[in-house]
Amino acid sequence: LSLMNVDATKLDQYDVVYVTNAEEHSYLDSYIASSEIGSKSLSSVVVVQKEKGSGLNISTRNISYCTEGMYQNACATAGITDADIIVAGPSSISGTAALVGIFKAYSEMTGKEIPAEVIDGALNELVVTGRLENSASNVDAADMEKMIAALKQEMVEQGLDDPEGIRNAVDTACSKYDISLTDDEKDQIVNLMMKLSTLNLDSDTLKKAENVLNQITSSVDEQNIEKAKGFLAGLWQAIKEFFKSLFA
Repeated sequence: LSLMNVDATKLDQYDVVYVTNAEEHSYLDSYIASSEIGSKSLSSVVVVQKEKGSGLNISTRNISYCTEGMYQNACATAGITDADIIVAGPSSISGTAALVGIFKAYSEMTGKEIPAEVIDGALNELVVTGRLENSASNVDAADMEKMIAALKQEMVEQGLDDPEGIRNAVDTACSKYDISLTDDEKDQIVNLMMKLSTLNLDSDTLKKAENVLNQITSSVDEQNIEKAKGFLAGLWQAIKEFFKSLFA
């Protein structure tokens, strides 16, 4: 709670949402070995709704795998806008499971349900991005996140929904961002974009995320986070610290 600037004596001012182990497995077993997910509570997130047009401000504490840019991209895919978000762990952990908490808390906060297939796509995106950042040669994480954001925007604007068109866009994007990928790594992005192309993503939300990634800051107003009535999604189980060994 202290890492998220939440006063434990004022916890009754927050709506607390819990994510079950079964929920986590239902979303992540398709992408990560079930045996690796674990069952302990290791990450949490506080989400505070902001006025329309405020955008997303994301900050992380003790999160070693998921970057702010990765969260920014995944939240944009899920249509999450205008919120201050802090993701935290009690020690250095991956933080991937916290994204499930963001989705659930945001839905509770706004009354807008995020479809299961959209959550699945966003989690798929997070895992693929992280895998590429760890496996691709001489790739800057920020550049990879910018490229993924740009590809999503182009896919929506150009109506790309076929493997050949998306593959051409990936090739062009790799040249633009000076990223060298193997054919297999490019195929991972193509498959991801093919899935995302079926989700009716919002172009304006994606564009905002792309702009943020091009000048990413972590300007969360921590005093407002502490005072505001937010939504705390405590994850009573989370993925153990395994991503480094898994993707090394």
